Amino acid sequence: MTTSEENYLKVIYHISLVSPKGVNTNAIAGMLETKASSVTDMLRKLSEKELVKYQKYQGVTLTEKGFLSAKMIVRKHRLWEVFLVEKLGFSWDEVHEIAEELEHIKSEALVNKLDEFLEFPDFDPHGDPIPNAHGVIKKVEKLLLSEAILEREYQCVGVKDSSSDFLKYLDKQKIALGSIFKIKEREKFDDTLTVEINSKRLTLSNKIAANLYVK
Repeated sequence: MTTSEENYLKVIYHISLVSPKGVNTNAIAGMLETKASSVTDMLRKLSEKELVKYQKYQGVTLTEKGFLSAKMIVRKHRLWEVFLVEKLGFSWDEVHEIAEELEHIKSEALVNKLDEFLEFPDFDPHGDPIPNAHGVIKKVEKLLLSEAILEREYQCVGVKDSSSDFLKYLDKQKIALGSIFKIKEREKFDDTLTVEINSKRLTLSNKIAANLYVK
């Protein structure tokens, strides 16, 4: 596959996780910031390679072959993110764009060696699961902090929004994977939370709480 084909496949995979019955071409165009006509042309190519099932006006779904291929791209991306953070000292808000380039390296042997070198991590620095060499993904029970119950302790296990601005905000507040929260108060007016973390109290807006996964 070309780099462009891999990017399309990965985007279809991510959207299909929330729209399993079929991915709209406009949604793909929006994610890739391209024209709908360009998306249609690429879907025809991917269909010819038996990576997707595509019918005009009915959306697109991944074939079994396409689903596994997409997971292998995601696997490479997330393993490189772990490497960049754990071994090269990048912060978690810096690694996404670099991993976007590294994920297109073709060598399966290199990726498997990287996985072994990192001691087979199950999750990337943002808390997203890493598919293993067979495409199997470890599942973890989680909920959004905005759904949490008062006076219970929760551990941060991931972020829904992995944008640089949001991750920098979390760093500023010293919130990271593994951080323990205790929900002390919830404002009835706007669902703002007061949480106890690292022996201090912190006020989190509903928007922030709705982008933090906890268990």
